Amino acid sequence: MKSLKLSLLIICLSGLIHSSLLAQGIKVKAVIDSTHVLIGDQLNLRLEVEQPADFKVEFPLISDTLDNGIEVMAQSPLDTFKLDEKEQLKIIKNLTITSFDTGRNVVPAFKFKLVQNTMQQDLETLPAEFFVHGMEIDTTKGPTDIKQPYGAPVTLAEASPYILGAILILAIVFFIFYYLQRRKKNKPVFGKPAKPKEAPHVVALRELEHIRESKLWLEPDKIKLFYSELSDTLRIYIKERFAIDAPEYTSDETIQAFSKQKNLISEKSFTQLKEILKLSDLVKFAKYQPLPDDHNLSLMNAFFFVNETKIEDRKTEVKDEREGEEVELK
Repeated sequence: MKSLKLSLLIICLSGLIHSSLLAQGIKVKAVIDSTHVLIGDQLNLRLEVEQPADFKVEFPLISDTLDNGIEVMAQSPLDTFKLDEKEQLKIIKNLTITSFDTGRNVVPAFKFKLVQNTMQQDLETLPAEFFVHGMEIDTTKGPTDIKQPYGAPVTLAEASPYILGAILILAIVFFIFYYLQRRKKNKPVFGKPAKPKEAPHVVALRELEHIRESKLWLEPDKIKLFYSELSDTLRIYIKERFAIDAPEYTSDETIQAFSKQKNLISEKSFTQLKEILKLSDLVKFAKYQPLPDDHNLSLMNAFFFVNETKIEDRKTEVKDEREGEEVELK
């Protein structure tokens, strides 16, 4: 009989020790943010649990009303935070509460349930209390509000008419200022849109046609001018078409730039360009007097070089009627 009682005592003590071990490292508490409020004010009640990451602690189910007439206005979802030390977790739940009973109000203890394998244990917070103070009423002034109404924030829909009105007024002021400035400078109120930039070959072919019609080679004192305009037209075209700074390069540097990038132009176009630039340098710097056929060949090669290396926009470009025709000097 004595051995049976001793066994039961050992079992009970083992259960108590195990329950105590389960609760180690677990803290539960209820924290209220204020202890003195006016009637009708709302308070924040924070429930906290600190526990090891491998434990499971169940929060109590909270209804709309606590004991002693304390009302629960809102409940937040559980927020879990990982603490740095010992793999601890902190779980927080916020309650918004209020009470319309003046005097001392006691928030009852909250009961949490610790579950570990087949063992369960209840953990309770300490009660919290706060005091609700009434409003002093001056009976000589009649009924008054307990609390002044909250000022509602202005919404976007309410502010939109004022914002649009301000934008409209600024637009009108800007237009009047712009109109007076344009009138002062004798310019139209609405200017024409800028013309799109012409393709490099369009500009080059127009300049070459102008050189052909000017017939500068017929006047001995203007042959140098003829070759200068011819080479300058090609240099500008090369800069716009191939991004080679030919206007700033010498003829040798321009030819060398194409030599390094042989895939830019064909061998025939490369030869035509080299002949034009070399002959132009001889005329401009060495006072060389070319033959009449040289004038015709240089101009014809310039036309061919532009036509062979141009890039056309097939949607908008009208095929040049002169393409492929031999240019002859008259």
